[in-house]
Amino acid sequence: MESTTFDWTCKNTWQQSAKNTAWCLLGCSIGDFGTILFFQLTKIPFPVLGIMILAIINGLVTSIILETIILMKQKMSLNESFKTAMSMSFISMISMEVTMNLTDYVFTGGAILNWWIIPIMLAVGFVTPWPYNYWRLKKFGINCH
Repeated sequence: MESTTFDWTCKNTWQQSAKNTAWCLLGCSIGDFGTILFFQLTKIPFPVLGIMILAIINGLVTSIILETIILMKQKMSLNESFKTAMSMSFISMISMEVTMNLTDYVFTGGAILNWWIIPIMLAVGFVTPWPYNYWRLKKFGINCH
């Protein structure tokens, strides 16, 4: 039986997957942080878990919207752009969202944004899906940008 090893050393793939992960992080962060900030500023009484679930959902939605816009700027039709954005790796996006919110929960008790937690959440949100995005790009050539 032939054994093949996966190449984790391709600098170009790491760079491209970092770019893809950063775009995803931007899209997810807009909805996620926006939701948390909304509840933090309005002081609407809502359970922390509920806020975090809404933040995850909104992060996924804003990521798909941003991705659709980026793809349309690359001359794809709206329909094709949306389908491509929807077919992006939800594993990557969900892992990003869940780890960002878990980080917030562990350090602040959840659903709290302040000057020091945001960079930590962004770093964890970036690092978590990045190897998966590299693997997916290298193995399948799946690139959403």
